[in-house]
Amino acid sequence: MLKQRVITALVLLAILLPALFFPTPEPFAAVVLVLIAAGGWEWGRLNGCGPRAAVSCGLLCLALCGASWAAGLTRQSLPLVWSVAGAAWVLGGGWLLRSGVAGWPAIPVAVRLTGGLLALWLAWLAVAQARFMGINFLLSVLLLVWVADIFAYFAGRAFGLRFTRSKLAPSISPGKSWEGVWGGMAGVVALSMAWVMADRAWQAEVLSLYSRLAGQSLWLLLVAVIFLAAMSVVGDLVESLIKRSQGVKDSSGLLPGHGGVLDRVDALLPTLPLALMLNSLVAP
Repeated sequence: MLKQRVITALVLLAILLPALFFPTPEPFAAVVLVLIAAGGWEWGRLNGCGPRAAVSCGLLCLALCGASWAAGLTRQSLPLVWSVAGAAWVLGGGWLLRSGVAGWPAIPVAVRLTGGLLALWLAWLAVAQARFMGINFLLSVLLLVWVADIFAYFAGRAFGLRFTRSKLAPSISPGKSWEGVWGGMAGVVALSMAWVMADRAWQAEVLSLYSRLAGQSLWLLLVAVIFLAAMSVVGDLVESLIKRSQGVKDSSGLLPGHGGVLDRVDALLPTLPLALMLNSLVAP
């Protein structure tokens, strides 16, 4: 399993890193588009679609993203879109977690399919737009999620249940603890502070999300990164809830050793649109 994980990670990095650092943003947007389309296929399978219908979900996701690209939406600010998407994730994510595993099958399949494909489309649009804005901005959003996850893992292992008597969501993801969440939040606060100082020291031409927020208020930066870290947990838990309701461990086997695309991007699905929403609030 470890060998598979390492090989898959190296292959993904060999594809993603050259695309990310290519002089123009189009190659990275195209690579992510393929991954998001695969996520659409996985989403169809997770919601009971047969082989053809699941492929249709992937193709529809591909078409939505492609049409947005052709229409030039990757270069537009779209503050209303990000505000609506952010509100939907906050309210919808909270409602889903409150309803629990048993509440998911009660939602009509058409609603589930539509909501998931829209979430995937918005995530692609957000990541593509962030890359068009600049690598520094995009990486500041992506690394926030990864740092939150890493710090949560180690904090959970070191301090899990030492300060609280209950786990975060035992019926959805038994391995997660409140201590892990707090550790993830501490990690992103440290990351954001270090990034702001680095932007200033290196006089970055394209500011990170953190520097844009800090330009308004240090308190706004702190609240924003803690909020984004919390929403990354919501994204992770929502996908875990859906998989548990379907009785599966992974969204697919597309990424050997890692599960499926949705297993890798679940925390990014709410975080990317919300980061663009926050940016639109502080943009000049």
